[in-house]
Amino acid sequence: MDSIFDYLIVITGALAALLILIQTRGANLGAGFGGSSEINTVRRGAERSLHQITIVVVLAFALSLIFSILK
Repeated sequence: MDSIFDYLIVITGALAALLILIQTRGANLGAGFGGSSEINTVRRGAERSLHQITIVVVLAFALSLIFSILK
C-alpha cells in the first residue's frame, strides 16, 4: 500500500460492506424469486439516509479503485 487510493479502497470497501449488511429489506427469501406481495416500498427517515450514504460510499469505492488502476 503505497498511495492514498490503496487506503481509501480498503476503508470504503469495508464501510460499504458494513452499510449493505445492516440495511433491512422487510421481505423474506421468497421475495427474491417473485413470491412477494409487496410491489413498491418507500424509504423514509433513517432508512433513506442509510441508503443514500451507502450509494455515496460505493461510488467513492468505485472511483478510488478506478483512479488507483489509472495511476
